[in-house]
Amino acid sequence: MDIILCHTTADFDALGAAVGLTCLKPGSKIVLTGGAHPPVRDFLALYRDEYSLIERRSVNPEKIRCLTIVDTQQRDRLGKAAEWLDLPNVQEIVVYDHHLGQDSDIPRTQLYVDSVGATTTLMVEKLQKRQINLTSAQATVMALGIHVDTGSLTYNQSTSRDASALAWLMEQGASLYVISTYRDPGLSLQLQKLLTEALENLEYLCLRGYIIAWVTLRTDIFVPGLSSLASELVELTEIDALILANEYPFSEDEWRLTVIGRSQIPHTNLHLLLQPFGGGGHSQAASLNICTNDSQEILQQLLDGLKAQIPHPPTARDLMSSPVRTIRPETTISEAQRILLRYGHSGLSVVNYQGKIVGIISRRDLDIALHHGFSHAPVKGYMTTNLKTIKPDTILAQIESLMVTYDIGRLPVLENENLVGIVTRTDVLREIHQAEIQNTSFRRATLTKFKNQNYSHELRLTIELEKRLLPQLRQLLNIASQEAEKRGWHLYLVGGAVRDLLLAEGQEGTLMINDVDLVVDAFHQAADVGAGIELAKALQEIYQNARLEIHGAFQTAALLWHKDPEFDSLWVDIATSRTEFYPYPAANPEVEASSIRQDLYRRDFTINAMALRLTSPRSGELLDFFGGLLDLQAKQIRILHANSFIEDPTRIYRGVRFAMRFGFQIEQRTEEYIRYAINSGVYHRTSQENTKTPALQTRLKAELKNILAATYWQSALHLLDNLGALQCIHHSLKLDGEVLRQLRLLDIYLRRFGQQQNLHDWQMRLEVLVAHLEPKYQVKVAKNLQLPDDSISRFKKLSAAQREIITSLRNCEFPSQIVNLLKKYDLATLILIAVQSPRKIRREIRHFLKKLAKIQPLLNGNDLKELGYKPSPLYKQMLDDLLTATLDGTIKDKSEARKFLAKHYPR
Repeated sequence: MDIILCHTTADFDALGAAVGLTCLKPGSKIVLTGGAHPPVRDFLALYRDEYSLIERRSVNPEKIRCLTIVDTQQRDRLGKAAEWLDLPNVQEIVVYDHHLGQDSDIPRTQLYVDSVGATTTLMVEKLQKRQINLTSAQATVMALGIHVDTGSLTYNQSTSRDASALAWLMEQGASLYVISTYRDPGLSLQLQKLLTEALENLEYLCLRGYIIAWVTLRTDIFVPGLSSLASELVELTEIDALILANEYPFSEDEWRLTVIGRSQIPHTNLHLLLQPFGGGGHSQAASLNICTNDSQEILQQLLDGLKAQIPHPPTARDLMSSPVRTIRPETTISEAQRILLRYGHSGLSVVNYQGKIVGIISRRDLDIALHHGFSHAPVKGYMTTNLKTIKPDTILAQIESLMVTYDIGRLPVLENENLVGIVTRTDVLREIHQAEIQNTSFRRATLTKFKNQNYSHELRLTIELEKRLLPQLRQLLNIASQEAEKRGWHLYLVGGAVRDLLLAEGQEGTLMINDVDLVVDAFHQAADVGAGIELAKALQEIYQNARLEIHGAFQTAALLWHKDPEFDSLWVDIATSRTEFYPYPAANPEVEASSIRQDLYRRDFTINAMALRLTSPRSGELLDFFGGLLDLQAKQIRILHANSFIEDPTRIYRGVRFAMRFGFQIEQRTEEYIRYAINSGVYHRTSQENTKTPALQTRLKAELKNILAATYWQSALHLLDNLGALQCIHHSLKLDGEVLRQLRLLDIYLRRFGQQQNLHDWQMRLEVLVAHLEPKYQVKVAKNLQLPDDSISRFKKLSAAQREIITSLRNCEFPSQIVNLLKKYDLATLILIAVQSPRKIRREIRHFLKKLAKIQPLLNGNDLKELGYKPSPLYKQMLDDLLTATLDGTIKDKSEARKFLAKHYPR
């Protein structure tokens, strides 16, 4: 006999999952182990006969072969049926659940736990896979399970998988009328009376911008349906979190306490709050049942725990952009427009000579003034002077309220009447998006247990740090964050390390990170442009084996270890958060200190524009303002700004490199931006107009090195060519069939001969590309890419050398003539000429490299001494003649060599 067990006080998700299992396992029976929620009880009063339900007392325990448990992993939630778990005749115990991070005390043989909003969804997916059709009654109860446990897809734990499951159940005939009736059945008369009592006695507390409430209801007996009462209270009062307690006598000297928790506050987790007391559920909804004579002490602990979970809300200091671009009232409209264009702002703050803000002018204001021909008029005639301002500690909810109430797009932040920052509508929208990411990003991974249970989902990345990084690197980051906190700064892990941590989630093993980027944000305290350098110096005093490099122009410093016994070859780059502006395309950017938000905003791709906060409070917080996490999940490369490729063409190469490395696709709009930038001819014009274009010189060479040294270099070159991006090397370069043939030949030569002179594969591949250009361009491109001096010298002589070798090899009759011709040239030159030459020439060069170049004279200088020849410059001629004779077969051994010398060089 196969039995499916629902937990005590079964809800619709447990029942729906159990019904789905009966379809997957024909002949199995469902046992409700102890009561049901009132709506479930009412539902079964009408529909019980539609399902394979039996009473617990009708089961013969000795005939149970398999037990399947749904929607719980706790033995004590199975009532008396838990005794069946220990029966010797039970061969299989299977558990299906969607509550992550729970300790299970059920001796299961199989466990299926996944990050969906309802356990029923797991059954639907199995039914779909096996193409099993349902009756309307089966589809209806399963749809109820998903609706109720996901709040009709509104709870944070809801996923797209739940939505897909509901859609399929509707196709199977789920009744919307029945679902609407039982999903929200309304309150019974008893619960209505308790609702009135609860509203009269509800206690409130406003903490960090959120309203939490609690109430204790005392009754003579257990009251079913308290979860519906809790939901009704939350809806009526619009509170953010609720602890509803029901205390009633359990025996003569013992009381029973039922607690229902509801929370809409980001990062709170009621499951973790109630778990130490034996309760549990979801992060937003959980419950507890416990026997106690000290209910008030338990309630106080729960309330204190909930308070501790409530995060510090973002303030204006966290959101603001700083420093603020300001102009004087006398600044002309045209000059203000130029400043907006330079920094990409949508408005500017206007201050007087005392530094006090007197107005704000928006891009729209400027556009109107320019439209009417007032480019030389001062901005004071067009700026907004009726200003709403905020303080650094103004919380997000208040900021949002001001913007909505007064339809304001930007709010100046004043501290002691001084302008210290500005919060824009975009900043608020990004923060709201950030909160959504924090609530949904990491619920799929199993939570790791900590001594402090009051942690939130935002610590998922911190957990990844603990799991993935080497202990010494974790310690380094901890020390760095402590040093930053001492100075009142925030410290962030940014860029590739964060991306790789997210990509590695769920995998096994240690993540090797040899290049760590840290950003110090000191703007919440003061505009300290040297914060990153100061932190690097402080760390270098602790880690004295590290070499310190400082780049003042870019406000960065680096700590470098080389073959260190602890850190191996580690590079830790530490920068002050900054913004940047490109004075012209392909130039080095001009940088200015700024906030972490603006620092991330200046980056290239969304997947590289995420940061992990390392300092308290809110340590472990993931900053993702641009949808980088979603792009990782979608496996796509998406640029942040439309003009990014125009400003910096190396981003094209970086995008291709990331696409190849991770197996991602370049997002369609991003590809359009690439093609537009290339087809605009801006790179060619820029290189003609400016002698210094680092993005087409040193930085382009660095990206080419990364690509051409990778295993995916061929695919990357094909994609670059398809995008037209090889024009960044030279406008005439294309990856035609001939250059592809040469690159394939190059690989053959590198495998056979490259180790002889330690040739760099990536550089030789690049030289083949450059050598494919017309000779008049080769040296210029080599210099532009700042290739080594020997490479540039090679290109200066390449055409002449190729003509000489091709012409002369045709006239060579003896091997010695071939050797005398080719030994003048270095290996790289010979390989470049070989891959460009006809097969006969290639064969001769390959024969030279493989055999002739290795042949030595049969005698050496010591032999000449023994024969009685006195050392003199004549030795070289004698050895050369011996080599020629050896190569041409005139002499074959040392005896013949001695006779050769005696004949041609008699003593």
